[in-house]
Amino acid sequence: MVRLFRAALHGIAFRGAAALLVAGGVSGARADDWGTITGRFVYGGSKPAAADIKADKDVEVCGKHKLLSEELVVGDGGGIANVVVFVRDKDVKVHPDLAKSKDTPVTLDNKDCRFEPHVAVVQTGQSFVLKNSDTIGHNSNVATIKNSPSNSLIPAGGDSKISFSSEEAIPAQVTCNIHPWMKAWIVVRPNPYATVSKADGSFEIKGLPAGELELQLWHEKAGYIGEIKVGGRAEKTAKGRKKVTVKAGDNAMGDITLDASLFKK
Repeated sequence: MVRLFRAALHGIAFRGAAALLVAGGVSGARADDWGTITGRFVYGGSKPAAADIKADKDVEVCGKHKLLSEELVVGDGGGIANVVVFVRDKDVKVHPDLAKSKDTPVTLDNKDCRFEPHVAVVQTGQSFVLKNSDTIGHNSNVATIKNSPSNSLIPAGGDSKISFSSEEAIPAQVTCNIHPWMKAWIVVRPNPYATVSKADGSFEIKGLPAGELELQLWHEKAGYIGEIKVGGRAEKTAKGRKKVTVKAGDNAMGDITLDASLFKK
C-alpha cells in the first residue's frame, strides 16, 4: 500500500514538472538541440553604382589600386554586402565547438590602401590583429566607446595586437589618419553569434541554441535597420531587433529585402 502511494506521488510530481516545462516553452527544444540560421539581404531598388575614390596621399602606391566607396555594396544579383547580424541576447548558451573560436585571432589588414575586411567581427577577450600588408605605413584609429580607443601606427609589413574587454553596443569605426578615405568597422560581441553578409548578400550563423532569440540588424549607411520585407511582407523592427524561433537543424529566413530608402541617410 505504501509503495502504491509513493508511486502515485511520483507520477503527480512528474506530470507537474512536465507541465511547467511546456508552459515555459522548453518542451520542443532540448538543451542539446542546436540550429543554423541562414538568409540573404536584397536591395529593394535599382543597383546603385559605387563611387570612385581618388587617392591623394602616397599616390605612387595607392594610385595603383582601383578604390571604390564601400559604404553600400550591392552585387549584380541585388545582394547587399556588409550587413551585420548578431544575437542580442547576452546570456545565450554557446555551442561547445564554437566556444573554442575565441582562441583564433581575428585580423584586420591594411591592404591595397583599404581595410580588409570592411567589417570585422571579434569577441571580447579574443586577440585582434591590426596588420599592414602594404609597402607604406598606415595607422588604425579604432573609435570604440566602452573600450579604450586605440590608434596604432603600423609600419609596412608590421602588425599590432589589441583586445576588447567589453562588448560594444554599436560597431566601432576604424580609420586611417594618413589616408582619410580608408574606413572599416569592428563588431565587438560577447559570444560568437555574429556575422556579416557576403558579397552576394548571404549570411549564416551556426550552432545556435534552439529556442527564441533576438537578432539585431545593422548597416553602416542605414544604421539599425528599421524595416525589412520577408516573403513579400513588410515588418517594422525597432532598432533593428527581430525575434526568431530557432529549431534544431536548418532555419532558412530566405530573402530579406531592404528598401532603397533606408540608405538615403
